[in-house]
Amino acid sequence: MIISRTPFRITLGGGGTDLPSYYTKRGGFVLATTISKFMNIIVSEPFDDLIRVKYSESEIVKHPSELRHKSARVILHHVGIEKKIDIVSLADIPGEGTGLGSSSAYIVGLLTALYCLKNVADLSLYDIAEIANKIESGALCQPCGKQDHFMATFGGLKVLEIAKDGSVNVSSVNPTCDIDLLDRNLLAFYTNITRSSYDILIEQSNRIKNDINNTMYIMDCIKEIGYRIYGAIKSGNFTDVGLLFDDHWKLKRSISNQMSNDRIDEIYDFALENGALGGKIVGGGGGGFLLFYVEQNHDIFIEKMERIGLRHMKYSFERSGTRIILSE
Repeated sequence: MIISRTPFRITLGGGGTDLPSYYTKRGGFVLATTISKFMNIIVSEPFDDLIRVKYSESEIVKHPSELRHKSARVILHHVGIEKKIDIVSLADIPGEGTGLGSSSAYIVGLLTALYCLKNVADLSLYDIAEIANKIESGALCQPCGKQDHFMATFGGLKVLEIAKDGSVNVSSVNPTCDIDLLDRNLLAFYTNITRSSYDILIEQSNRIKNDINNTMYIMDCIKEIGYRIYGAIKSGNFTDVGLLFDDHWKLKRSISNQMSNDRIDEIYDFALENGALGGKIVGGGGGGFLLFYVEQNHDIFIEKMERIGLRHMKYSFERSGTRIILSE
């Protein structure tokens, strides 16, 4: 039995600049951190030759091509496994559409577990991230960027600088003061709205590619704000992080009417009226989790947000990326 544990992520700056439609023209910049919520993948070799994949559903088939779970089907084909495998996935945040990068965490986690099972030891973290990205954007035809796979693989508080050719430079952020203060002041809430990021990312990519309504300029500004958030975190000026979140929010929601809706706008305004300096949607937009920067009276703020129907997610920054936590 082998168990891999792969963290989910929250993006702090530059989200969307990791899409090919943008970085191939301007180069991308993303600041993100992994959090203490995980995708756990268990793989084992059963006595018989069947393939069992358990997630929100349960499948038993004779060959990977029969699987309804697209990611598992494609990854088994990639690794070269055609029979005799059990796969179980357990996520700390169940369901898709949360904006935390769960689909990419599944791909990275399953690849990590299966490579361990097959004793593949010559792949670097960079290799695994690139393979995962190519699987999701290629074989699975998803309009994804680079950040989810690299964050799930490397983990920690990271800067991803994406060249026009798609190569990624991964570096750690080393603040001059206690990063735990930033951790404590970033409060995440589930909106109870799930959404597929597919249509949102397709529209965003199309708007960038064709520069509809000056979208390229807006994305340039989003990247610049990402740089400024990075500078604020490095210098320990965390108050500016919250204020820059608010600037980012105004730009992000101007890209498309799918980025927000009346309910999310109502929640955001309520949060600012009750102590948040700024906030952002985690992920592509339209629902999932909202992240707010709040410096004081956290308990009171959480109580008020829960009173209007949101669910607070307790978490902390996670320093590790995907890893094997059991192999026997």
